[in-house]
Amino acid sequence: QVQLVESGGGLVLAGGSLRLSCAASGRTFNAMGWFRQAPGKERQFLATITLNGDFTAYADSVKGRFTVSRDNAENTVYLQMNSLKPEDTAVYYCAGRLDPFSNGRYFHSSEYDYWGQGTQVTVSS
Repeated sequence: QVQLVESGGGLVLAGGSLRLSCAASGRTFNAMGWFRQAPGKERQFLATITLNGDFTAYADSVKGRFTVSRDNAENTVYLQMNSLKPEDTAVYYCAGRLDPFSNGRYFHSSEYDYWGQGTQVTVSS
């Protein structure tokens, strides 16, 4: 059974840091991404990383503050989040894609095959 399980969310003050983890089981994903969804808003792409880490991409809103990485031995992907802002408050989801990206649409949620249940991140001012 394929599972993605996020952890590491919580409450943090503005300017603080959190590291999210996403443990995958059941399959090896060619790419893993992070998305978030705030109440009343659409799901937003944050970052993605390929299996061997040779490609990463970030949304402009988090570039320079968030870093995605993966540990293939542990089948885990991480999202290090620094300089957090109140507008970063959302439910954060990891997602896995089985095949290599073929059309460059790594930022679109429909390109990912499996999703975790999400973890809440709340940034207070």
